[in-house]
Amino acid sequence: MPMPDRFRVSEFARQHKVWTSISLLSAACVVLPILSVFWNGLRPANENWAHIRRHMLWDHVPPTIRLVVFACAASAMLGAALAWLVAAYDFPLRRLFRWALALPLAVPPYIAAYTYGNMLSYTGIVQQTLRGMGVRANPAWFDIMSEPGAVFIFTMFLYPYVFLITRAYLEKSGGSYVENARLLGRSGLPLFFRVVLPISRPALAGGAALVAYETLSDYGVVNYYGIQTLTIAIFKTWFGMYDIESATRLGALFLAGILAVVVLERLLRRRRRYSETTGRGAPLKPVRLRGAKAALATAACLAALAVAFLIPVAQLAQWAGWTFESVTLRADFGKLAVNTLKASLLATALILAVSVIVANTVRMARSGLHAAIAKLLTAGYAIPGPIIAIGVLSLFIALDRLLAPLYAGMGRGAAPLVLSLSLAMLIAGYVVRFMATGYNAVESGFERIGMKYAEASRTLGAGPTRTFFAVDLPMIRGPLLGGAALTFVEIAKELPLTMLLRPFNFDTLATKAYQYAGDERIYQAAAPSLMIIGIGLASVFILHHMAGSGQK
Repeated sequence: MPMPDRFRVSEFARQHKVWTSISLLSAACVVLPILSVFWNGLRPANENWAHIRRHMLWDHVPPTIRLVVFACAASAMLGAALAWLVAAYDFPLRRLFRWALALPLAVPPYIAAYTYGNMLSYTGIVQQTLRGMGVRANPAWFDIMSEPGAVFIFTMFLYPYVFLITRAYLEKSGGSYVENARLLGRSGLPLFFRVVLPISRPALAGGAALVAYETLSDYGVVNYYGIQTLTIAIFKTWFGMYDIESATRLGALFLAGILAVVVLERLLRRRRRYSETTGRGAPLKPVRLRGAKAALATAACLAALAVAFLIPVAQLAQWAGWTFESVTLRADFGKLAVNTLKASLLATALILAVSVIVANTVRMARSGLHAAIAKLLTAGYAIPGPIIAIGVLSLFIALDRLLAPLYAGMGRGAAPLVLSLSLAMLIAGYVVRFMATGYNAVESGFERIGMKYAEASRTLGAGPTRTFFAVDLPMIRGPLLGGAALTFVEIAKELPLTMLLRPFNFDTLATKAYQYAGDERIYQAAAPSLMIIGIGLASVFILHHMAGSGQK
């Protein structure tokens, strides 16, 4: 019987090569737009670059740095404080706040920016209410459309990244450290600053990194508030000067700065690395609060939730009620929803298909090459959307030039732009930007089921492909659906990438809401904004459900 065994081994090797080839091709497609930004940035500069470098570049770098530093620091402190309250203490409504404090993630920062900008304006509800009560306050006190106002928006609507990661760490692994500190007499603020913050440094760094990525990628908040960041510089160069070459050079410099910060952060973390001596941290047991302390903890959590979710959503609901008939009953509103669904579903399906193939290949091989493939595949999430848009656009223009003879034979002219003006380019940008969301969910599903079922299937003679469809895929259905939902939500509310890569006359709910806000039609922007928030709420509930399933 040696022949069948050799045939089985050769068939297994052939299928494994096919899976590896698909994984390599997928990683290359994700990395190529990023590399193209660097490659095009090395080309000789044109006549506009001297003007950009002298009058634009250095006016946009300091505000970008200030915005990221202050937003990360404030989000880290607020998220860590709320995570410590919910994880370490038991007080009224604690179980509600444990998941409700993540709801601000459902509100995109650009929607929060124009909502609070209108609420705090001279004709907004806040100053009108004060004048009705006979209080004459200085309007300058309520001016939120500035750098501190943008930091406030980013802090209040991005702190859940820090909150969720830090809370999970403290609940699962922080018990032994906190109990020992309490036995040694530490409590209150000294316990928080001297013990909790240092042991939570990896969780804080992870959450703050997500805040930094979102802040760097933002266009809606900084443009609406008139803050000159590097993202604004890219948009000005691209759409103001119609100079894609200089915009690409700006993107290359921006990307180089991000990579330098990432490398520096890794080096600093390596030097300050620590490990648990017991090998496993103890869960943190909440301490019961009573009286004034319990009321104060409840009030603090309720205040954060109200400012970051309840108040802006209630205001948007009121505005949507005023403009319901003039906005939602129009024919083009249905088209906005269809466009959003079409682009999001196509990109999500492609992301999940690639994710399951690559994740399955990586777990079967477990080699350095395959680990590198996984890293490359998820690299796009750390890159701001405008930079990815530049890379994708340059690649699609090059592809159109390559296919120009074919287009000419089809009667489309000498040098038409076909792919560069299609929905395919927008889908490609989504795939590069949000591949990490789908891949991480699929990878966690594979890690949960392990290799024993797949190995048993192969022992019975099934190859990798048959094993995947018959055994692995049904077992990761839950994480796969969760990853699909989270990816869909991230794509549906994406603004800068959509504005840069969408075809002509192709609007989504996100772009239309921002167009209304940019035209000072704030009330009309409420209905599409509420639809985006509704989609975001689905992601928060999915996160909560998946976290609960993981604990069980």
